[in-house]
Amino acid sequence: MNQFISKTNKQFGLGTAITAAEIVKPPRITTGSLSLDVILGGGLSAAGQWTEIRGKESAGKTAIAYKTVGANQRVNPEFNTLWVAAEAYDVDQAEALGVDNSRVTVIPTQKMEFAFEMMVDAALSQEFDFIVLDSYPALVPDEEADKSMDEFTTAMGARNFNKFIRKAGLASKRAADGSERPLAGVIINQYRDKIGGFARYGVPQTTPGGHGKDYFYYTIIKVARDDWITEKRTGNPDPVAVGQTIKLTTEKNKANAPRQTIALDFYFREAPLLGFHRGDYDTAKDYFTMGVLFGVIRKNGMWYYYGEEKWQGKEKALECIRQDRALQDDLAADVLQAATNPSLADQLVSTEEG
Repeated sequence: MNQFISKTNKQFGLGTAITAAEIVKPPRITTGSLSLDVILGGGLSAAGQWTEIRGKESAGKTAIAYKTVGANQRVNPEFNTLWVAAEAYDVDQAEALGVDNSRVTVIPTQKMEFAFEMMVDAALSQEFDFIVLDSYPALVPDEEADKSMDEFTTAMGARNFNKFIRKAGLASKRAADGSERPLAGVIINQYRDKIGGFARYGVPQTTPGGHGKDYFYYTIIKVARDDWITEKRTGNPDPVAVGQTIKLTTEKNKANAPRQTIALDFYFREAPLLGFHRGDYDTAKDYFTMGVLFGVIRKNGMWYYYGEEKWQGKEKALECIRQDRALQDDLAADVLQAATNPSLADQLVSTEEG
């Protein structure tokens, strides 16, 4: 085998063939949510892999992308993002969700071929750590734009998309030895009713772009709104919606067990009585849930223990976690380490089913 590797590398260039033991563990970028990072296997793969975030309207898809950008900007001052805005890039919303807009390059366009070329060029340039397309269904193929409304244009976008994913796969490829700049890509997509399809319950759904994309993606995250979060306001007889619980499911995951589901509280409005600002995740609840699930936080009766910390009751634990950023960082590191333990690998699934 060593002779084969030497011969291949001599003929085609160093690094063409290596042993699997030489492959550097693919880097990860955080999504800003510990529980989502856990079910993804440590975060989004930044080894030139692409993820689809799919769901219905107003489910929280773009918010997840904004929060991912902001979270990585906080930990990496060199983190650079390209955002292809087929839908409007909302500067105020991005800022509220923690994004430093000065470190985001935005290309506002609905021209499909141009958007795809820009994404391929950005991947080849190795100047970006994160590429986002928001969203695929808003793109218009050139041929469709040139036709009148009554001319047939079905499947044109899917054909272009399948060409793109092949070029993007090549452009995003990174050296197995970890010597090249990491890259993660996200494409946001929306569900459509599948006309003529059959489902036992309800109307079957699909996502535009053809079937080839589902083979291309490294991970597919399904986003759905689970419930509203409300706050009672003085002088208002009805509770005010200040946020929503987002349910996230890994429909596909090539690096971890698929079909894992978590719930995440997200606040889209100021919630002074609950103690949250617009754009916040309830990180304390997120960290506490994962900590207990993976045994990082131990429970004994009404008491919870983590290292030298101890709290009487869940609410006291949440209060302390919420106020201590260093404690959050320690919990995140310990949870992610515990989550890689194969003996604990099925806990999320069994918890969800229970």
